[in-house]
Amino acid sequence: MNNPNGPYPGRQLFLGLTANGNPSLAYLVTGRSPQSRERRGTSIENGVIMGPIGNEPYDWLRHYTAIKIDNVNGLAVVSNGIQTGAIFETYKLLFHTGAPPAKGYLKKIMDGARAEPDSLHTPRIAGVITNRSGTVNPVYIIGIITHNLPAKTFQFRPEPGTLTGISTYKGDLNNPEPFDVSSNLPKLEFKGETPEELAEFVFDISAASHQGDDIRVCAIGGIRSDDNSTWNLAIRNRHQ
Repeated sequence: MNNPNGPYPGRQLFLGLTANGNPSLAYLVTGRSPQSRERRGTSIENGVIMGPIGNEPYDWLRHYTAIKIDNVNGLAVVSNGIQTGAIFETYKLLFHTGAPPAKGYLKKIMDGARAEPDSLHTPRIAGVITNRSGTVNPVYIIGIITHNLPAKTFQFRPEPGTLTGISTYKGDLNNPEPFDVSSNLPKLEFKGETPEELAEFVFDISAASHQGDDIRVCAIGGIRSDDNSTWNLAIRNRHQ
């Protein structure tokens, strides 16, 4: 199986369910330039950061909190930039106030963040898995903001063994174009049950090269435990 967004998805996320019905997420980082590839995912308390390798200076566009989780209420947020924290705090507040975790909150944040100010106007993408306080049925929301367009958000209910995703680009290695927000969201079938299997699966289906070098940087898998609150994460890095 190949990546459903083609050889160059840029940054990509998926939300869904394992075959046994556990909420799951995946995040993929790919890069065409040597600078984009010189980074790695690192576990921190309650999440994962994409950071520099060695003494490379911090770059706020390439280095950020990619995943933030709350192991008390089961909230998980994944994104490709500094918007992760704002999204996490918003949906954490909604949980604790008992308010519905509507997708409109994600749209507001993404509209405010806008596309990244780089030469390609890289879209910002984000995903949220949360629950309304007192319920056990997760809510799944995906959002994207592309250059000069309003943010678009999608709320959905995945089938067991499937993940629904979005990417910054739609796959052309030589001429990347933003993900087409009018198209259907890509889906994956996943038969594994561990975050390690999920990270390896996403990494494996995304094999591609640009100018003779592997574009894959990092893949992260996350699966929520049967207690409906605790997340288990695994990271597959190009640079160990």
